[in-house]
Amino acid sequence: MRVLGIDPGLRNMGWGVIEVSGSRISHVANGICRSDGDDLAARLLSLHQQLTEVLIQHRPEAAAVEQTFVNKDGAGTLKLGQARGIAMLVPAQAGLVVGEYAPNAVKKAVVGVGHADKAQVAHMVKVQLPGVKLAGLDAADALAIAICHSFHVQSASSLAAALAKATA
Repeated sequence: MRVLGIDPGLRNMGWGVIEVSGSRISHVANGICRSDGDDLAARLLSLHQQLTEVLIQHRPEAAAVEQTFVNKDGAGTLKLGQARGIAMLVPAQAGLVVGEYAPNAVKKAVVGVGHADKAQVAHMVKVQLPGVKLAGLDAADALAIAICHSFHVQSASSLAAALAKATA
């Protein structure tokens, strides 16, 4: 299964694609969509177009997005929410179910602790995906989101298999 992870941002939207085969994960690609334009609508359109290209090129079968956290800057949080809307809309338009994960859940899945910083996340992504060349910290976060999603999908599949076996 090919998983797309998306780290939403209005200026920089990180993305990462991994391939999952059983318990093995491997890196496919990663990058950063950088918004262009003078106004908010143009920037959102730019992100939509770039992320659509990522989906067309890499053909993921699943997608995951980091949930928005609320910070002190209400206007900034609203703008981030609009970028997150693009991050959820593009995979949904492609027919994908989009998983959502809290930042602490992603960090805990990849680093082992929920309050890791971006450098720690990037380091652990490199450990789990040997040889990966990261396009930046936003791309590392996106790969971490994809890895987190793959762990949740594997856990759900294992649980479903155990339940099926128990009821057979």
